Amino acid sequence: MIRRAFLIGGVAAIGGGIFAVQYGDKAARSQAAKLTDGKGGHNFGTWLRIGEDDTVTLYSPHTDIGQGSNTGLAQMLAEELDPDWSKLAVVSAPAEAAFANVVLGKGFMADMSGYPGIIGALPMSLLGMLARQLNLQITGGSSALRFTGQNGLRVLGAGTRAALIETAAARMGVPAGELTTANGKVLHAKSGKALRYGELAAEAATHSLSGDVALKDPKDFKHMGKSIPRFDIPAKVNGTAQYGMDVMKPGMRVATVIAASVRGGKLESVDPAPAMAVAGVEKVISLEGAVVVVAKGYWQALKGARALAPKFSDGGNGLISTATIFAEQDKLRGGDKPDKTVGEGDVDAALKAGGVKVLQAEFRMPFLHHAMMEPFALTAHYKDGHLDVWGGMQDPLGAKAAAASAAGLGADKVTFHPMLIGGSFGRRLPMYMEVVDQVARVAMQVPFPVKLIWSREEEVSQGAYRPQSSAWLTAALGQDGKIAAWRTDFAQPEDGLREVPFFYDVPAVARRHFKQVSNQTVGAWRSVNATQHGFTTESFMDELAHAAGVDPVEFRLRHLKAGSRHRKVLEEVAKRSGWGSPVEAGRARGVAMVECFNTIVAQVIEASLGEDGMPKVHKATAVVDCGTVVNPTAAEGQILGGLVMGLSSGIGEAITLDKGVVQQSNFSDYEVLKLANAPSVDVHFLNSGAEMGGIGEPGLPPATPALANALFALTGKRVRNLPIKDQAKA
Repeated sequence: MIRRAFLIGGVAAIGGGIFAVQYGDKAARSQAAKLTDGKGGHNFGTWLRIGEDDTVTLYSPHTDIGQGSNTGLAQMLAEELDPDWSKLAVVSAPAEAAFANVVLGKGFMADMSGYPGIIGALPMSLLGMLARQLNLQITGGSSALRFTGQNGLRVLGAGTRAALIETAAARMGVPAGELTTANGKVLHAKSGKALRYGELAAEAATHSLSGDVALKDPKDFKHMGKSIPRFDIPAKVNGTAQYGMDVMKPGMRVATVIAASVRGGKLESVDPAPAMAVAGVEKVISLEGAVVVVAKGYWQALKGARALAPKFSDGGNGLISTATIFAEQDKLRGGDKPDKTVGEGDVDAALKAGGVKVLQAEFRMPFLHHAMMEPFALTAHYKDGHLDVWGGMQDPLGAKAAAASAAGLGADKVTFHPMLIGGSFGRRLPMYMEVVDQVARVAMQVPFPVKLIWSREEEVSQGAYRPQSSAWLTAALGQDGKIAAWRTDFAQPEDGLREVPFFYDVPAVARRHFKQVSNQTVGAWRSVNATQHGFTTESFMDELAHAAGVDPVEFRLRHLKAGSRHRKVLEEVAKRSGWGSPVEAGRARGVAMVECFNTIVAQVIEASLGEDGMPKVHKATAVVDCGTVVNPTAAEGQILGGLVMGLSSGIGEAITLDKGVVQQSNFSDYEVLKLANAPSVDVHFLNSGAEMGGIGEPGLPPATPALANALFALTGKRVRNLPIKDQAKA
């Protein structure tokens, strides 16, 4: 989506002329300065404000979802800027076009296009204009530190530091090369003089910041690589942290929604009388595919909504089921006309060659729900021609644009107020949700602020799920015990082939995508497509290892180049997990390794089976190469959380359809892993010095295949269909 929009926008920009691009870039910088300067403060490069009292404020373009990335961004800025850490604060950037995240857009575009050199050569003014056109202020894709931090804030910090030194040199009448910085001051060792950043800020802010600056060598780091306490923790502990659910406004009403049970259905009729008969209910609003009940409080609104009997069409989707989706995917593969193929070598010839053993396996994976802790809760108020919206979204600027569109207002008539997010995992991106549109439309019809809350049941049954997908895998084993050819035939809406690389050394590889779309809304789910590809590839690698009569770790090593990052990660996880050593009776180990978001993660799972046939994971070992670790404690938490989420989704989670309707409604029938069943986890990082990778998502994909491989070692039975609980009940 981002790649296509950037390419389209690029053509438009060229047609509009470079002058317009440069003018728009200058206007954006001017707007950012006006929004952040304030009394006694001065803006540097949009994201940074230095106060005359020496306070330093980072206007983060990323939303706090509990991942701790804003603290990491502050560490990266501080590493190059040398501020007084005690006077450094992080706040949310305004949801305004001037704060569109051009560095993020550049990073995503380079990743997805496959032409990083070309993208890197594009002028930042052009990329900035495109980012503003796209309302790009996204938190996701494990992008905050590796793109915004590494390529944006470190450069900004270094450029600002250079401007401060240049200003101080002129004032002191000494060469800039004689000056150093520390703790928010520019220092001249020879004379003992020092100037505070605050007293230099006004003049330094008039300098053009250079993007061509040298960044510090890792051996000189003072902030990066340190487990600095996260900024967000105190407020979350003492209860002062404010989420969308916490918003209270004078005269506010609360609303809730009931949408068509079959995705794509439209509202045909509804009698509002049963809801209006509920004490506290004030209004029933009909939308195209839903009914909204507005009341004095949430429980009155929910009771009123449940009293209604709206009639919806099924949009022609009333016969869709889990089984029909898999059948359609099988039919597409049978037609042998893929929408996309990546890989090299003649796979067909290798599969037909003499002396090879051909193996095949079929895998099926269900829709998965995001299961975020905080259901949707957005508040909106339309007054005097202006719409204000409060809530936690992964793209505040995109949410503002969506609200403006729904309300029929210009962007200058809408203000979005970003807030903390109580869980997301990809669910709170405007392109995958209806709630922004709904709350804006409702606010335009009432004279008071209104908070729209989705019930847990609505949130589960109306999700933007990870796609239901399936794959046929075929491989040939040569007489040398190595893979001679590999083919993956993968079906779901998006392919994910570029974002999840196949890193094993195999002479002939074809990874083919067959596009299949159902009535369900699908969207980004933590690690996006790496869970599907990770499960199928790493499960099949295990099958091939056993067919070759080779230990699963050794088999993988045979297909990894000497000295490679992948090989080092796999060797380290084997060593740290005690791979090959005896385990307790009734237990077994499994291994898996997946690369995504430029990060390599290998995991070993040690598991057993309970009397009910359900797996019990006792120990997990994870080794991670993300290039450089910014905050080890926060990074460890992300890997641990991703691993547990991966186990949860593999063991018990599934969204299923019957007659077009989602069958799950709450945590009672959408089973997430409970704390009592979570394993002890050992996380270890290899600081390879490679280009920085992401950390929020890559910890998830290896967990399910590592568990499935452990279960095979334990029982001799392969897990090819998820969730695992369905095999236990079979």
